[in-house]
Amino acid sequence: MIDGMTPPPTSLAEPPIVTRTIPVPSAPVAAPRVTAPATATGGVLILAAILTVALNLRVAVTSLGPLLDEVRTGLGLSGAAAGFVTTLPTIAFAGVGALTPWLVRRFAAARVLVVAMLLLGVGQLLRIATDSSLVFVATSALALAGIAVANIMLPMLVKQHFPHRAGLVTGAYTTSLTLGTSVAAASAVPIAHAFGSWRAGLGVWAALALVAVLLWAPLALRAPRPVRRATATASSRIRPGRTRLGRAMALYFGLQSLSGYAVMGWLAQLFRDAGYHPQTAGLLLAGVTAAGVPVALVMPTMATRLRTLRPLVLVMSAASAASYVGLALAPHGGALAWVLLLAIGQGAFPLILATIGLRARTAAGTVALSGFAQSSGYVIAALGPLLVGLLYEQTGGWTAPIGFLLVALVGQTLAGLAIARPRYIEDELK
Repeated sequence: MIDGMTPPPTSLAEPPIVTRTIPVPSAPVAAPRVTAPATATGGVLILAAILTVALNLRVAVTSLGPLLDEVRTGLGLSGAAAGFVTTLPTIAFAGVGALTPWLVRRFAAARVLVVAMLLLGVGQLLRIATDSSLVFVATSALALAGIAVANIMLPMLVKQHFPHRAGLVTGAYTTSLTLGTSVAAASAVPIAHAFGSWRAGLGVWAALALVAVLLWAPLALRAPRPVRRATATASSRIRPGRTRLGRAMALYFGLQSLSGYAVMGWLAQLFRDAGYHPQTAGLLLAGVTAAGVPVALVMPTMATRLRTLRPLVLVMSAASAASYVGLALAPHGGALAWVLLLAIGQGAFPLILATIGLRARTAAGTVALSGFAQSSGYVIAALGPLLVGLLYEQTGGWTAPIGFLLVALVGQTLAGLAIARPRYIEDELK
């Protein structure tokens, strides 16, 4: 049957005439806009640029922790000021991260990312060039602002450029982030000793931010201006905070980050109190990050292939719970086992990053959900190191702090089960 016409009737002796509809193109149909790179080479370059940004996302934070005593002495930081510096990352990630969707609606994503990496590099250089504690805090905030913007953008960029490989690419960039975290933590002190100053141990990472700028600059120069009217209209309708899914995502992100920052800030002290040499305690802390590398690599791919995330949520929560109980009861004897279990439990971080892309249909939905979940989540996360420190100081032991982390883990598990079922943020707004 062609063009809706009915063929004339045939006699019984004749076999039926089988006709086939042949589409005849009239006017060309506009294809959906695809932002994935047109060539394999372009895809490799964008992937390299994304991975380089991910390498930068924690080095300014984790390089400071091992050198904090030297920084305090060199700049005359008070205990309160040093505590504020350690809490500053979560404050910056929450405050500046919330502005990122607004920036992306008005400027090309590649250009926003170039500026973010410039802020990171300049901030790291300026903070080592001062003898003022106030300037050090302000320039650290400048560097962290660049990280905050990049935090929100990476899930969106993965969805834009690698829509059919989102799990694999998310796994690659979370692995890159994890490697940067562990390398900076492990090498900050040796670099400082090699150059005779804590400033070298902090400032060397500005070169990595410059590499990211160089990789993204050509993409930024070619980036088209965003279609402001259409993009702004679509994005302004997406308010994740008004949906159950958005709130559950923020809670899961926040509580897993609370655990992660508490571990990063206090696990080495726990092992030192258990009788380990300070250097060994630092290596055990680095072991959590190192053991988490394969977890970060495979977790997003597993998330994209499973019908529900329930098994992953439950396995990681069980691993974290077992690690916390072990750290409370036998921190010295079973240290390696607790480190390994903790690394599995920290797989909640790459899982939630992958889930942000899985729970949005569009790039606008992804950046809106990423902005809300991460900015709100980091407000929750800021409580982790603070409350663990207060409980440790008040009780003089680790039972109460670990009990607090177990209670937070219960909330994290419930939020994880709430986001395990496949659905989309755009659909809950209808």
